[in-house]
Order: sequence, then structure tokens, then C-alpha cells
Amino acid sequence: MRLYLLALNPTDSVTQGFLPAAARLGLDVTVLTDHAEAHRLAYAGLPSPPEVLACEVQDFREVVGLVSRHHAPAALFSNSDHLQTQTALAAGYFGLPAKDWRATLRAKNKAELRRHLSATGLDTVWSAELAPGQDPATLADPPFPCVLKPREGVASEDVALVTDAAELALRHREIQHRRPGATLVVEELLTGDLFTLETLGDGRDRRVLGGFRTRLSPPPHFVEEVLEFVPAYPQAVLDQVLAQLDALGVGLGACHTEFVLQADGRARLIEVNYRAIGDQCDLMLAQILEIPYFEHVLTAHLGRPLPDVPGPRTDRRARNEVVCADRAGTLTAAPGRYDGEADGVRLAYRPLRPVGERHEHYRTNRDYLGVVWAIGADQAAVDAAVAGFVAAHRWEITP
Repeated sequence: MRLYLLALNPTDSVTQGFLPAAARLGLDVTVLTDHAEAHRLAYAGLPSPPEVLACEVQDFREVVGLVSRHHAPAALFSNSDHLQTQTALAAGYFGLPAKDWRATLRAKNKAELRRHLSATGLDTVWSAELAPGQDPATLADPPFPCVLKPREGVASEDVALVTDAAELALRHREIQHRRPGATLVVEELLTGDLFTLETLGDGRDRRVLGGFRTRLSPPPHFVEEVLEFVPAYPQAVLDQVLAQLDALGVGLGACHTEFVLQADGRARLIEVNYRAIGDQCDLMLAQILEIPYFEHVLTAHLGRPLPDVPGPRTDRRARNEVVCADRAGTLTAAPGRYDGEADGVRLAYRPLRPVGERHEHYRTNRDYLGVVWAIGADQAAVDAAVAGFVAAHRWEITP
């Protein structure tokens, strides 16, 4: 059976998660990508590297054409935010298990997500779109402070808190300079503690796997710095989030949902990422739950029912913390990959930027130098293990 995996740039989720899982399932894998050489280099060290074919994956018609000329597909799958709708349309063309393309579009298009949830009556957030070149002064009474972000953005890139009309105009000019053809969204700031919900569905049933409490960088930016595992949420909170996912049409495969929990118990969605959580959290989640997480995601896309997944792991705690660059320059010193266990805490460190590489200061997750995560039975012990690793190592950036 052949799995077609659509991708843009290589990611740890695919290289370390989905490709090894596909091999364990006995699947032949063809990676379709517009970054073919980067993928071949990324997979060179794998025991069974997948076939990599160049394809304009952002056009579902090109995907359909290439697959039609190649081997018969058993499944089409992507873990990219940018390729969910294309994958859904192509999978549907071949009569394979597919996400509802309307749901993938609602999740990706942040303005459409707000309109749809408002139309269902589940939640209404003040939101307005700014077309390329549109003057933000044309907006009617934005509720400052508010958030400015790309309509189809990811990873907090070009997301900023703006406090007044002058700052909105300034940030708008900056983002339009970097993204001249992008439509932006201005929406009200949703205050409260930030959490995630991780779910997995086979199109009929859904499993709730827990979530993470998220700590962000100081405003005006929204860089995720620390995530702590939350085994289970109060039922009232869970019901609110799941009702909104149902309204959006989320059902097949992995979904990573971000929401704020307000003081009155109201859960309000920030965004829906219709794929697995990234930045090593998916790899960590598989170990927290002790399940073949990546296999479960792929088998759902093969049309198989999900097996039983253990209930909330209230005996586990975990912390995922990134080390961020605080300035532009060349990384001249950093620790290498590490895995260890001590006093009941399992700890891992993964470099995300090679020593010797130069970068600007982005104020997004592109500033990540590495990620350290730990799993154990006690949150204080887990936190101490992560803090100890960070304190014992150095990351140096030379201007």
C-alpha cells in the first residue's frame, strides 16, 4: 500500500514521527513536495528513505495529476498547515478517506473561522479583514488593544498586539512590506490563560488526548516559549471546545486547537491547526501517553477505525521549553542532541538550528535554537530537570 505524503519544508514531525510510523505499518511512502532536494537530504539517514518527487503541492490539480501517473494510492496525507485543503481535495478525488475541505479551509482561513463560528451562534469575535494595500484607517472602530495577523499565517509569524490606530498603521506597513500580497486580519484580543487541546479522529469517533498550558513571550509578540502537559480539562471546558470543533467540521486525523480560558469559564478559540502539534510536542505526547500516536494518525487516513486509546494520563506531567535567540547573528556554541533519565524524569534535547548558521531576529518560532522537554510523575521534578539542563549549557550568538 502506498501513502502519498504532501509537504513543504522538512519537519521533525514527519522525519522523526510519521515516516518511521509508516515504515512500521509496512507502507510504501512517496513524499510530494516543492522542496525535493531538502527532503532527500533530511531523509538520507533513515533506514528506509521514502521516495521523493517534485510537485507543485499547493495546487491540488498538480497533485492529482502526478498521483494518477504514479502508483495507485492507499492514502493521501499531510501534516502541513498550508496543504490541508489541497490534500483533502486530492484524496477526495481518488475516493480515499479525506478531511472535509470546507473544514480545512475554515481552520486555515482565520477570518472564515470567525465568520463561521459567529454564524453558528457559538462565539462571536470582533474581526475584520484588510486586503493587500488597504488602509487600516478604513476599519470602523477596532476594539483596541487588538491583534493584527496574516489571515493564513502560522507559528505566530507577523502576529502583533496593537494598542491604538497609530500602532496598527505602523505594524500594518511592516507586515505588508514583508508580505505584499497577504490579506491581514484585525481581531479583538481574547484575554485569559492559553491552552491547547489535542484530538484524534477517524471520521466517526474522536479521542481527546489531553492538552498543554502555554506560556507566551511578552507582548507585542506571541512566541510560544513553554508548554506544560494538561492531562484533562473540566467537562464544561471540554464541551465548549469540542462543540466549536464540531461546528467547524473537524473529524479526521489529528487536530491541535488553541484556546483561551477566561475567568468566567468561557473557552474561546484562538486558532485551529488541523494537524498534529509540532515543535517536538507530538513526539513528546506519544511518550507521555505511551501510544503509537503517529501510527494512529496514519491508520485513520487509511480508513481504519481508531483503536482504544487510554484515558487521561493523570499520572504524567511534562514540560516542553524552547531556547530562543534574543538577537540576530551566528550561532557559535550550542549543545548537541541529548537523551537521558534520572530520578524518574526522562529528558530530551533537540537542536533546531545548526552551529555556524546565521539568522536575523524574527520574533517568531524561527528564533528557536533548540527545545528541551521532560516527562515524569511530578511537575516540580520535571520543571527542575528542564531548568537544570538549560542552566548547564550555553547558547552563544555572535553578531
